[in-house]
Amino acid sequence: MIGELNHTEVEEVLQSQLIGRIGCHADGITYIVPVSYAYNESYVYIHSLEGRKVDIMRKNPEVCFEVDVLNNMANWKSVIAWGTFEELKGSEEREKGLKILLNRSLPIISSEMTHLGSDWPFSYNHANEIGGVFYRIKLREKTGKFETNYASTSFNV
Repeated sequence: MIGELNHTEVEEVLQSQLIGRIGCHADGITYIVPVSYAYNESYVYIHSLEGRKVDIMRKNPEVCFEVDVLNNMANWKSVIAWGTFEELKGSEEREKGLKILLNRSLPIISSEMTHLGSDWPFSYNHANEIGGVFYRIKLREKTGKFETNYASTSFNV
């Protein structure tokens, strides 16, 4: 069965995952890239190094964000959201973004990407010493779909 996720289910998918994809577009270039994120109160918080995606989002802050939960090809959930890129430049904004990212529940085995870099772990009061860009995406519209195969009895968020 294929269906629509309700608001609560969309929020659960966004809260439960660590990796999503940003789609951005400027100057005739469309770019889709995976990112490590934390979700908090309609915002997706991200830390990235300077590069193509940040350059594109600075030129055109309107982005798309996508997250999947894939148990197998017949049991999945997918959320797509549209929002606006907001760079966190001030000390307080960067510190807030860092706190939200550090408070995520990470799996025991995780990558440097989810750790926000090789200097992991950071302390809250060192946000301005961390290189790269802290930013958030204010999600204004969210939608989700799912597929469930009744032959399978378990499905994780």
